Amino acid sequence: MSDQPQETVDEPFVNEIEVRGLIVGAFQENCWVIGNRRSGEAICIDPGEQADDIVHMASEMGVTIKLIANSHAHLDHVLGVRGVQSDSDAQFLLHEADLDILRGTAESAARLGLTGGMQVEQPPDPDHYIDDAQKVEVDGVELHVIHTPGHTRGSVCFYGHGVLFSGDTLFKQSIGRTDLPGGDYQQEMSSIVDKLLMLPDETIVLPGHMDQTTLAAERAQNPFILQTLAQRGQQPGERRSPGGLILPN
Repeated sequence: MSDQPQETVDEPFVNEIEVRGLIVGAFQENCWVIGNRRSGEAICIDPGEQADDIVHMASEMGVTIKLIANSHAHLDHVLGVRGVQSDSDAQFLLHEADLDILRGTAESAARLGLTGGMQVEQPPDPDHYIDDAQKVEVDGVELHVIHTPGHTRGSVCFYGHGVLFSGDTLFKQSIGRTDLPGGDYQQEMSSIVDKLLMLPDETIVLPGHMDQTTLAAERAQNPFILQTLAQRGQQPGERRSPGGLILPN
């Protein structure tokens, strides 16, 4: 068990669904577990580090992790995958476009000086690849995959039960960085405006770092979104499909 302080983040509840988050690792990454209290099955999103703490949190929730679904493959989101998987036999899911990033995890950790002189164990390859419009589901929990390239080529978000797990695509009043290999600012803003902002305004956004927010708040206050909407000649409350069709609010 890690000696690091176990900071927790807000825990929204929807019917029999329970969501808990744990801030893990040197990069203060948000790992999320969404489970169904009736079925006892859960999905773990982005186990960045502290696998023992994540598994313990799931046990406190009364659920077993059946799937590990990653928003992308940067090392601060994947260093706990092997530990969670070894404890639970969970299947590991990732977009194929991030496979090269995943396979460079140990090298990246060493380059950044995160190993403390010890060798970092390489995360396993995914058991299955995920892509846009697919579903990630266990008994009583169903999440829709939204491919949101921009932070990385294979970045995805997961939406279901009124919650958006946005990974490093969308943050509270910010966005994920796009200056790393595979990053593309224009692509990221298109992912956010053309895909994520099509979801209901009341959607709770649970990001990969920092505090939770809502799509309504980001539509009204996020400077990157406001700048992109202004450049397109759109109002903050106006929805348009990627083809330009104005959608009702």
